Amino acid sequence: MSKAKQDGKRVALVLGSGGARGYAHIGVIDELEARGYEIVAIAGCSMGALIGGVHAAGQLKGYRDWVCRLDHFDVLKLVDVAWSSMGAMRANKVMDKIEALVGDVLIEDLSIPVTTVATDLTRQREVWFQSGPLLEAIRASIAVPGVITPVHRGDQVLVDGGLLNPLPIIPTVAADADFVLAVNATAHSPRPVTLEELLPPDQAAEERAREEDRDAQRIGFGGWVDEVRSTASRWFNGLGAGGEDDDDESEVGIRRREWGGLDMVMESFDITQAALAKYKVAGYPPDVLIEVPKTVCGAYEFYRAEALIALGHHLTAEALDRFEGRSHPGSVEQGVVVDPQR
Repeated sequence: MSKAKQDGKRVALVLGSGGARGYAHIGVIDELEARGYEIVAIAGCSMGALIGGVHAAGQLKGYRDWVCRLDHFDVLKLVDVAWSSMGAMRANKVMDKIEALVGDVLIEDLSIPVTTVATDLTRQREVWFQSGPLLEAIRASIAVPGVITPVHRGDQVLVDGGLLNPLPIIPTVAADADFVLAVNATAHSPRPVTLEELLPPDQAAEERAREEDRDAQRIGFGGWVDEVRSTASRWFNGLGAGGEDDDDESEVGIRRREWGGLDMVMESFDITQAALAKYKVAGYPPDVLIEVPKTVCGAYEFYRAEALIALGHHLTAEALDRFEGRSHPGSVEQGVVVDPQR
């Protein structure tokens, strides 16, 4: 019997969707492994499917090194405009990088059992990938409807699993694990919570310094989004062309114009996923629940990898301290929740 099994450290890991916030999953995995936990099963959706699949393929370090080097311009270069009626982007450039890391591997050959979740628009139901090409499973699971083109497989039209199940807990229920740990990266919070508020002071200061550096180079969030819109969001222009606000020069009119089609799709998707994740947790409560508030960053702020990975480390350390009884004890049956309202 392995030491991990003797010590009750076999964990089934659920990694939810959430766009760039899914980088926190990397920090979660790092903290689990640093404490000697053995990940024996992974279920992932969207960004969670990507991170989980790359980890099971043994290439998470390479992926982490890559994303931590991405700056504003690197991320912009990854925007693979499709101008298709099925979506604005193809995600080929991202998938090419993932393929270079993991190769043409099959899910059933991975060292850890992995389930990735997509949604079949044709049959309006979840699709679980537990065998077959890992790259296809990841690509289907990250296809945000209307933003990234879907995957066609036979008569199936496959898009982001977050459309129906942003936190796929059920695939881990039968795993030979001591407990289930779930990471909800689309958590609702009653007030906007910033990334800096949740990080320890030293790491928050580092992120503020990075933000100041981006602003100094005129690549802050606003400028970055403006460039993304000019590159990819023109696909959505028809949604508001000729609208009543076109000639409105008031402050309210300007703010309305700033909400382009891409923003509306992504924010609507985030809100829906946050609500669905609550139902999934209520139906199948994990033993440990880590909540990443959806307000910590935008779904496409992929240039903030370092801070989001650090956040994953920090929240997991807090959750495991409570779970292990190092801090005030929590009820294992009800789950240990890192409260996003702090």
